[in-house]
Amino acid sequence: MNTISSSHLTTNASLPPTSIAKPQGEQAGSFKNMLLDSIQNVNSMQQQADQAVETLMTGGEVDPAEVLTAVQKADLAFRLMMQMRNKMMQVYQEVKDIRV
Repeated sequence: MNTISSSHLTTNASLPPTSIAKPQGEQAGSFKNMLLDSIQNVNSMQQQADQAVETLMTGGEVDPAEVLTAVQKADLAFRLMMQMRNKMMQVYQEVKDIRV
């Protein structure tokens, strides 16, 4: 069976770069790239937490405390991402409602 080491649960695995082509004039540190990287990191954390729970439930050798920590980290990251999205949508609506 698959086992998950504690280092696998506590590190953020970096995903390969997105397949979205960058325009030539776009900067490497743009806001768009930061958002895409953040979404990928949250997704990675959720996948690691899912894998940890699956390993725990199938009887794999994994510490339940590490599984709980991974699930809580993924949950917190997702909630933070949703709050950022809500705030950006609120700002967008305010800008949209501005009359020139």
